[in-house]
This record gives sequence, C-alpha cells and structure tokens, in this order.
Amino acid sequence: MAGIYIHIPFCRKACNYCDFHFSTSLRYRDDYVEALLREIDIRLPQWSAQSFNTLYFGGGTPSQLLPKHLSDIFEQLQHYVDLRKMEEITFEVNPDDITPEYLDFLGILGVNRLSIGIQSFRDEDLQQMNRAHNAREAEAALHTAFAAGFNRLSADLIYGIPGLSDEAWLNNLNRAADAGINHLSCYALTVEQGTPLAKQIRERRSEEPSEEHAAQQFALLQNWAAEKGFDHYEISNLARYGARALHNSSYWKGSAYLGLGASAHGFSAMERYSNVANNQRYMRALKAGQPEQIAEKLSAENRYNEFILTGLRTSDGLSLEALQQLGEPFAKMWLNSWERSPHRGIIERKGNSFVLKTKHWFQADGIAADFFII
Repeated sequence: MAGIYIHIPFCRKACNYCDFHFSTSLRYRDDYVEALLREIDIRLPQWSAQSFNTLYFGGGTPSQLLPKHLSDIFEQLQHYVDLRKMEEITFEVNPDDITPEYLDFLGILGVNRLSIGIQSFRDEDLQQMNRAHNAREAEAALHTAFAAGFNRLSADLIYGIPGLSDEAWLNNLNRAADAGINHLSCYALTVEQGTPLAKQIRERRSEEPSEEHAAQQFALLQNWAAEKGFDHYEISNLARYGARALHNSSYWKGSAYLGLGASAHGFSAMERYSNVANNQRYMRALKAGQPEQIAEKLSAENRYNEFILTGLRTSDGLSLEALQQLGEPFAKMWLNSWERSPHRGIIERKGNSFVLKTKHWFQADGIAADFFII
C-alpha cells in the first residue's frame, strides 16, 4: 500500500526556524490549486496499478486553502482513487485557522486525522519563533477540534528552545496529554541555513540553541512518555495505543508514496523524484503540460543506507527481512558490520530486528551513518 502527499505552500507568517518551501503571499493561490489539479491528472494514471491507503496534506499550512479549493482537490482525486477506502486522511492545521465551520467541512470531505502545529503553550516561545498564534488560541484549537468530532489528533511541539526550562517543557507535554491528544510529534529546535533564525543568530539578535539543552529535554521526553503510557515509536513521534501515524510510518518502512505540489517528493521502487521548489516555475510547467522535477535512480546501496537510517530511528528497529528484499548480500553485510561494530552493545538483536537502545536515540543518525556504504 502507498500514500499520497500533497504540499500546500502557503503560510500566514514565516516562522523564523522553518526551511520548508512556502510563501506568505496568497496572490496566486487559485492558480496554484489549478496547477495541482493538472498534476493529479498527469501523475495518478501513472500510478494506476498502485493501491493507496493514506492521504496527507502538509505544508506550508494546508488550512490556508479555502473550502472551494479543497472541494476541487478532493473531487479530482476521487476520479482516480476511492477516498472512502482510505484508512487515514491527515490534514495539517494551525491553531489560528481553526474554526468549527472549517473543521466540519474537513470532516465532510473525509479527513479523519488532524495534525496541529501547536509548537508551544507559552507565548514567549511562540513570539520567539514568530508563530501566528498565541497560547490561548493553541488551547482553544484543541477544544474546537474535539468538539468537531476529531478524535485522532496529533500536536507538534518543539523543545530545546533557548529560555525553555525543563519544567516548562514538561508542562507543555502535560498540557497536550491532559487535553486528550493521542499523538505527539516532538522536534528539537534546529538552525537551518537561510532561515531568519540563522540570520538572527549570526547578527547576535537571538541565542543559538544548545545541543546539550536539547539532549536533556529529549531525555525528559523519553521518561515522560514511559510514565504517561505513550508509545515512543520513532525518535520524533509518540502515540497512545492504536494512534500511530500510518502515513508517516510508511516513510520509515520504505513504502512507495506519490508526492504532489511544489517541492513535493515521491518514491517508487528504486526511483525518487522531487518537484521544483518554486511556485511560479511549478505552475508554468503544469500549464505547459508536464511537472518540472528532478528524478533520481536509487542504487541498491542507496536503499541499504536508507533502511539503516530509518530503521534505527524506530522502536520496531531495522528489519533483516527488509534488507533481504534488497538482496541476501546486504543482509549479510549488515550482520557482519553489526557483529564487528563498536555499537553492537547498544544495538540489540530481537529476532530478525535490530533495535537501538532508546537512551542512544538522540545520536541515532550519527550511529546509523557508521554503517553506511560510502
């Protein structure tokens, strides 16, 4: 089974830490949706042999689209995919966009999971990150979502923010859990090149996040999850029983996914493509009848490295069976590398899976890189 990802590159404000593709201008929103409809017509027939079970609207901020835009997108998708059979349809929303009417409309369309960009329940953090909402709106958004009948709710939270004490971080987590959230995506604040935050730090107008601070708050997150009964199933993701994100889980398992929209990525078998990360070029290309993209043929060695990277980030671990599907030599290569590795003591073998001990998760990417085929 595969997933569909749709990128909506519009935001009310530019968060100072974000390096995703987005625009704060809505001037060409109608034209963008028109181009997206054309891309659906082009790409979906090429995937006609594929079954889809998840649909994910990300961004940017998908809730910057109007109901008429969403109606057109869902109608176009329905020509090729039976959306009624989708196990999970996720829609990212920001608290300042949430109204009962908008959420009711999403429910009518078939959206059954919301991902809400809370980031923090503290006004000082939200102002520091240049978020468009405040703490009061964050709380109200959760109540509104539950009242609209959305029981599958995920909240994004950020830790490692300068000035965010350990006590305040735990309070953010508790407020989300107490509100009834059954899924959390928690990320360390990072400084990406080209972002306003990077410039502010360079000009000494903002404090640089500390890796030690982030590592400490990640450890607090792990302990908190165990105490509160959350399944910490991927480094950045925690869920109540039965509430894992199906769409995102498919990425970590190496499943195929179709990407639609400017900057969206897609993957099938041993090939990956990425659409141009420029709205004007994206729209011009679709108007001319063909998406502008970069395609990449992945070698078996590339796939091996990706399996290592994603597998060691999850509580399910790295699957030997997945490596065997690439070829028996890759499974043997992993076993030989693992047996000789200085990391063997912190990567446990559980049947045919290899699981990194959770106290080392914060260094997982670096540990995985030691096993890569260069």
